[in-house]
Amino acid sequence: MSEKIIPINDLRSPAMKIPATLVAPTGRLSDALGRPLHDLRISVTDRCNFRCVYCMPKEVFDKDYQYLPHGDLLSFEEIARVARLFVGHGVEKLRLTGGEPLLRKNLERLVAMLRAIPTPSGRPLDLTLTTNGSILARKARALKDAGLDRVTVSLDALDDAVFKRMNDVDFAVADVLHGIDAAHAVGLGPVKVNMVVKGGTNDDQILPMARHFKGSPTILRFIEYMDVGASNGWNMDEVVPSGEVVRRISSELPLAPLNANYSGETATRWRYLDGGGEVGMISSVTQAFCGDCSRLRLSTEGKLYTCLFATRGHDLRALLRDGRDDLEIGSAIAQLWRGRADRYSETRTADTAPGEPGARRVEMSYIGG
Repeated sequence: MSEKIIPINDLRSPAMKIPATLVAPTGRLSDALGRPLHDLRISVTDRCNFRCVYCMPKEVFDKDYQYLPHGDLLSFEEIARVARLFVGHGVEKLRLTGGEPLLRKNLERLVAMLRAIPTPSGRPLDLTLTTNGSILARKARALKDAGLDRVTVSLDALDDAVFKRMNDVDFAVADVLHGIDAAHAVGLGPVKVNMVVKGGTNDDQILPMARHFKGSPTILRFIEYMDVGASNGWNMDEVVPSGEVVRRISSELPLAPLNANYSGETATRWRYLDGGGEVGMISSVTQAFCGDCSRLRLSTEGKLYTCLFATRGHDLRALLRDGRDDLEIGSAIAQLWRGRADRYSETRTADTAPGEPGARRVEMSYIGG
């Protein structure tokens, strides 16, 4: 049996420190590089029903893999409390992730709790969810009724054989497409579809995916295969640069660049010259976007990660379960963000070796990408 490397019980994550001077939230926080806090990504489960080769490969996440016990997970009430504190610090967007978030029982109840959080500006929160789409058709109406705004669906191929090699659980493309249609039907749009492009595995699906979604209300985005964690055997030779993806699509379906929707947007936008919609490119390997990264990640058992490529987290759950009040916890959050200086994608080396001996970057499946 292979070594299990996901840092579930991360001893390098001591409880966050409460600063000596407590400060009430002002609605805006900037980190050490002047980047505002805008997005909180919340992992609600470490479990997934797919075994995608770039995220949760079966040789690591096998039948003997030990997931977190339920009592270690943040409760919905704890998640909602944390979210309120972050909104007080200026967070305007909450994204629910996993693992596969729809595996968390009664997730629509959490959505409703988050929907009810007021914002300092009075504008509603942008409340979204990322899913593999496997049970989206069954859950779409309940999620919309609870207050979810939008969904992003992961789909790495249109060809069934290629897709099944990627998800490694024999799940069919048609079932994901059914989930996408259901999301559109109930108003969870614009639906975005994310395709991770792994050279030699599914890059022959770039044009079929573009052809399929062109002219539809779905926004297709191509993601460079990233060196997140240590379980996926990442190799730079398997990265298909976004520039190459644009070239391949434009050779048949001409593209032109579009302006970003907002500062800190992860994807660069491209429009079809014939008016057939747009595609996006997420290029953290070849075109780092650390300079305006405004995202913080909360793991399913309450650890905060200031970067997708972090080697350690910061234990917020200990404060939540130690009876600390909102001002204390909010001040600890503010102190963490103000000290943040992460820019891994701008400084990665050719072999992407961790910066400290023996350190492993946290797995994408653990903090939701």
